[in-house]
Amino acid sequence: MREQRTENREQYRKIRSDFFCSLFTVHHSLQSERGQVLLGVAVLFTIVVTTIILGLVSPIIRQIEIGNDFRLSRQSYFAAEALGEDLVYRFKTGKLTPSSASLTLGDASATAIVVSGLNTQEITSTGTLHELYRVVKISLQRGTGISFNYAIQSGEGGFELRNSSSISGNVYSAGPVFGAGNVIRGGVISSGPNGIVWGIHATSSVYAHSVGADLQATIVDKDAYYATSTVNTTVSGASHPGSPDQPTIPLPISDSQISEWEGEAAAGGTISSCDGNGDYTINSNTTLGPKKITCNLIVKNTTLTVTGPLWVVGDITTVTNPTIKMDPSLGSQNVAIIADNPGNQSGSGVISINQGTIFEGSGSTGSYVFMISQNNSAETGGTNDAITLSQSSTALVAYASHGQITLSQSANASETTGYKILLTQSAEVTYDTGLPSTVFDSGPSGGYAITSWQEVQ
Repeated sequence: MREQRTENREQYRKIRSDFFCSLFTVHHSLQSERGQVLLGVAVLFTIVVTTIILGLVSPIIRQIEIGNDFRLSRQSYFAAEALGEDLVYRFKTGKLTPSSASLTLGDASATAIVVSGLNTQEITSTGTLHELYRVVKISLQRGTGISFNYAIQSGEGGFELRNSSSISGNVYSAGPVFGAGNVIRGGVISSGPNGIVWGIHATSSVYAHSVGADLQATIVDKDAYYATSTVNTTVSGASHPGSPDQPTIPLPISDSQISEWEGEAAAGGTISSCDGNGDYTINSNTTLGPKKITCNLIVKNTTLTVTGPLWVVGDITTVTNPTIKMDPSLGSQNVAIIADNPGNQSGSGVISINQGTIFEGSGSTGSYVFMISQNNSAETGGTNDAITLSQSSTALVAYASHGQITLSQSANASETTGYKILLTQSAEVTYDTGLPSTVFDSGPSGGYAITSWQEVQ
């Protein structure tokens, strides 16, 4: 009996121990499963929160990147614009303009290529910053009408300065340019294989087949471009031996254009009331034009207001302080006063502008009185002047494509063009009109108009 009790007690203890072990195992299993669930919840929560944060932050980051790219792109655009504007300025002011150029603006840089066409220029300027590109294309068109490129221009007869005469502006000659130490405040071209410049002080660059002569010292403040050599010459800038000769260009007003103006004048009627000396004298205030005058014209101590072209079949002379001006209704248009005797072009068609003569435009910018002589004495080997000018205001353009123009004393003109030009005493030509030249690096102009300016990339 006692043994039976002992056996029962052992079985009870074993059952109780197994029960508690089962309880512990179940509890541990529950704890483990609960931890796994919590870990899964935590991971899932982290994924959800991260997704939400990324969803919110990514657009912000993209906007920041877009803004930064836009800022950098604008800098590259500004660089492209700045370089393009510089080249446009060079064309419009007659400065030396390269076929390609570059610019650094802060961290941005720009390169430009210039493509020249017939009376056109196309500038393509590309700005770059951190591989961000902006491209600007600018198109320029040379202005229509008659274009004067230079302050003073001569044909093959050449150009001579004497005494204290001077020029403010660029000079072009199809013949020699020489003086006695006279100042040309601008650049000088003597074109062709016979081109030579000597005895002058040029404040800008000089282009000629040869520069300098033993007769008189030559001074060039900037660069000298020549094919052969320099003699008795001081060049402050760079010398460019072996440079090609500059091409010879025609004078800006053609004979056919002058003939058209003569036709317009004749269409307005003819004045043939000449005196016994073959003169038609205006000595009281008169408004005239368009008209053809079949004798010499004398303007004396009065005001002649021009409303259209005048064709004088003879000589034109001004005396005793007259004024010749354009009518205000012409605005910025210019009309010509022409001296041309087709029957005697070597001895007639002479214009003599004497002291005290005043020339006035219409009051609008760009308005000038054009005095044109068709006398051809200089071109045919004679010694007669086509135009003599001893004093004038700056509203005058003197033009004689076949003859010699002589300016003396205190003569002053806006632009002078002739087959041969002589400046004496204190004559001065001041550059006031013109278009740009790609070889000059100074001088005002206004010949190129912007036809388009746009971003293409």
